[in-house]
Amino acid sequence: MKGLWHALRRAWQIIARPSAHLSLGFLTIGGFVAGVMFWGGFNTAMEATNTEAFCTSCHEMENNVFEEMKTTVHFANSSGVRATCPDCHVPHEWTDKIARKMQASKEVWGTIFGTINTRDKFLDKRRELAEHEWARLKANDSLECRNCHSAESMDITQQQPRAARVHQAFLFTGERTCIDCHKGIAHQLPDMTGVPPGWDEATLGQRTGSGAAATPATAPAGQ
Repeated sequence: MKGLWHALRRAWQIIARPSAHLSLGFLTIGGFVAGVMFWGGFNTAMEATNTEAFCTSCHEMENNVFEEMKTTVHFANSSGVRATCPDCHVPHEWTDKIARKMQASKEVWGTIFGTINTRDKFLDKRRELAEHEWARLKANDSLECRNCHSAESMDITQQQPRAARVHQAFLFTGERTCIDCHKGIAHQLPDMTGVPPGWDEATLGQRTGSGAAATPATAPAGQ
């Protein structure tokens, strides 16, 4: 321990000692250039990990959830606008993105130890993995959904009557958030036994005066 402390003190003395040969201006400019290079490299590496190609580079994602997403409206639709993996699973704001990246670093261990490296393992863990993501989106008020879907810009006159009623009663009032009702929007649902519905038509009917039978909130995959 004493030797380590001595080595640290020695290193600090070397760093803190004024340069005998280089000017302050040179050191300042050199430090600035080095900082720019470090920041550029860091940001480039982070953005490289924020692409669909990177997300699907491991077979666990490519052969499971990515194949499921290909059958949904987020992958192919009449408008030609397609959401990619990071659009739904990585925040757009830089500080939130960094926090998410740090959280997702645990997935590296899952890859190393083969947590879901087979289809059977993936299916066994699907409910747990889904609940983690539902909880994250619930906590941030479905931030990634709202990056593309704005309640302020939503024209409910072009929606199906049931969707319009639900959005008016729950989304616009802030009582519920997107993930409460759209858990199966891009991937197949796990076993939903014991998961309470985000809303039901019986409650909605009482509020809007349109009596309807109770209906589960979770939309089937691709809807």
